[in-house]
Amino acid sequence: MAAVRAFCTPFYAEAHRAYHTLRHVETMLSALEERCALTPVLVLAIWGHDLIYDPARNDNEARSAEVFGAWLAEQDEPDALQREVGALILATKHDQPPSSVAAALMVDADLAVFGASDAEFWAYERAIRREYQFVDWPIYRMGRQAILSHFLERERIYNTPEFADLEAAARAHLRAATQKLADSPEE
Repeated sequence: MAAVRAFCTPFYAEAHRAYHTLRHVETMLSALEERCALTPVLVLAIWGHDLIYDPARNDNEARSAEVFGAWLAEQDEPDALQREVGALILATKHDQPPSSVAAALMVDADLAVFGASDAEFWAYERAIRREYQFVDWPIYRMGRQAILSHFLERERIYNTPEFADLEAAARAHLRAATQKLADSPEE
């Protein structure tokens, strides 16, 4: 595990990151560990999932899977493991339902911040805005409302029983955040 940490830490320490940092990785690992759902494959996927993060692009997951997959190959990890980790990283794009239990756990851990404490959720919202500070407020506001509404429109935010206890808090936070955005024509 020291090798993966050593490889990934410089990516997560990039100056433009406010939320997608080493703390996010550690929080995801802890969330799964607390629920007795952390596997070696999930550990690798979590480390690799936000390796590449450029808020101005929409292919971060694919690029992360590629870079982390290349690193796994250099470590002589089996092709099957590389493919599995890559699929789990791509699941965090959140554009389709998870295709496996492991993918569902990965996605739920990535979204656990929605159901976290009030302080953690609002710190997350502020950090996301910092990462997108290059976007003018009216455009950011509209885009952020659409993203948060997308999650609210789901029948369930969390796919697994392990994270079901976060559903009510997540919905309350997402409703509050969308309302706050609606009430804030100016930043």
